[in-house]
Amino acid sequence: MRQAHWRIFALVAAVLVIVAGAVVTLTTGDDDAPPEREPGGSVAAAQPTGPEGPIESIPSVRSFDAASGRGWAPGEETRVVADEDGPLDDEADRLADELDVPRADEGGRQGDVILGIDDRANTGGEGYTLVTEDHRVRIVGRTEAGVFYGTRTLMQSVRANGGTPEGTVTDRPDRPQRGLMIDIARKPFSADWIEDRLREMADLKLNQLQLHLSDDQGFRIESESHPEVVSDEHLTKREVRDIVRLAESLHIEVIPEIDSPGHLGAVLEAHPDLQLRRADGGAAEGAINIADPAAGRLIDELLREYRDLFPARFWHLGGDEYAALLSSDPEATYPGLARAARDRYGDDATVRDLATGWLNDRAEVVTDLDRTPQVWNDGMHADGVVEPSEDRQVAYWTGREQGARPPIEYLDEGFELVNFNSEFLYYVLGQPNGFTYPTGQRIFEEWTPDVLRGTSPVPDRFANADHVPGGRFAVWCDLADAQTPDEVAAGIRLPLRAVSQKLWDPSRPDRTWEEFAELADRVGGRG
Repeated sequence: MRQAHWRIFALVAAVLVIVAGAVVTLTTGDDDAPPEREPGGSVAAAQPTGPEGPIESIPSVRSFDAASGRGWAPGEETRVVADEDGPLDDEADRLADELDVPRADEGGRQGDVILGIDDRANTGGEGYTLVTEDHRVRIVGRTEAGVFYGTRTLMQSVRANGGTPEGTVTDRPDRPQRGLMIDIARKPFSADWIEDRLREMADLKLNQLQLHLSDDQGFRIESESHPEVVSDEHLTKREVRDIVRLAESLHIEVIPEIDSPGHLGAVLEAHPDLQLRRADGGAAEGAINIADPAAGRLIDELLREYRDLFPARFWHLGGDEYAALLSSDPEATYPGLARAARDRYGDDATVRDLATGWLNDRAEVVTDLDRTPQVWNDGMHADGVVEPSEDRQVAYWTGREQGARPPIEYLDEGFELVNFNSEFLYYVLGQPNGFTYPTGQRIFEEWTPDVLRGTSPVPDRFANADHVPGGRFAVWCDLADAQTPDEVAAGIRLPLRAVSQKLWDPSRPDRTWEEFAELADRVGGRG
């Protein structure tokens, strides 16, 4: 009997061991899978689960191939991995700060975000791939800018959904010029406000900030060559260097604009001898006398002074709304200009030819400074003795000017057009002269970079980045007191997001406007 009792006891004990093992397996297992292990055999720490569904960002990614898996979300083990002595050190530092995680110089364990440059990557200069797999994210581009934009997608997805879904993002912009223009001449915005706009732009993958530095109301940047023209409220060169330094770290170039030969009222207050005057002796508002060689020397000295301050590839020369050309009879109204045109360019030359020659001379200066000039389209005059120089891009904003020319004429002549379509992209404070504040919804639903004038796109043969390299949303401060800086920032918030979407991907969006606006709140960021 004692032997039977022992066998019964042994059988019961064996059953209990089996049951206990099953309980342990059920309570510690991960969907019945064995513990995950890192290379080398060590057991990986448990990782948080990322979101499911498409990756969400503004602008939307061009392609996302979903895969099976648990995605990625930042956790206690997360690091940002990049060579501390390599080209991505700044991008890695910024991302680590934003995620509040440490840096690592090498490796790539579960939970990590790994940044890399691949010179052979088929991403274009500003594109990237973002692969979420095995609780890791790997962002690779051909350039630092591309990897940086990948980190912007990552951060927006974290803010919106807590992480990234399993799969592969392949993304690149449709247009190389994507930007914002701010009129700081009529309304002096602070350096801090401008830097906030830079951070907002970077989150939206915008890469150009144009500063309209001078106008009738003010000259807003320190000058050593001509301190007499500088307004009391202005940016110091130190502030500008800080702005440019921040912009470069965010892969944004700062494009200066000193507008001439019109919009020079602030300069002419200090140089009344250069004021353009009509035949009756009256002053032409904001217009400099382009017949006087001293006028050209003054502007050229300013352009040369700022070369090192603004290392951007482009320099905007203005050229719009010169008062002499707004007259019904420029030659009779401004006989001094008419005489100078004939003396310089022959008996058939007109005031319009003199104005074209003025911009050609300024374009030659900035070209010699290794910059590409850009000019407003109403500074480009056809059918004259003097033709506009070819080494420039045309910023197309209006069809309102006298002798208005449609975009296709410039395109047929071989000029590249940067889109400033005032129908959609002009945010004019106080809404004077028939302007109304543009809405994000209208930009989102009706505009593309190829809609340069009115609401119709250019013909298909010109509807591409080779002919229309991009566009900028423009803040003009005609009635400077109509809005505070904070109100301007709030007013352009959704329009700027819609512009970023359409410059990155002009195709018809998958989302409705209401869905896009809701996403803008969820992805957050500055602005």
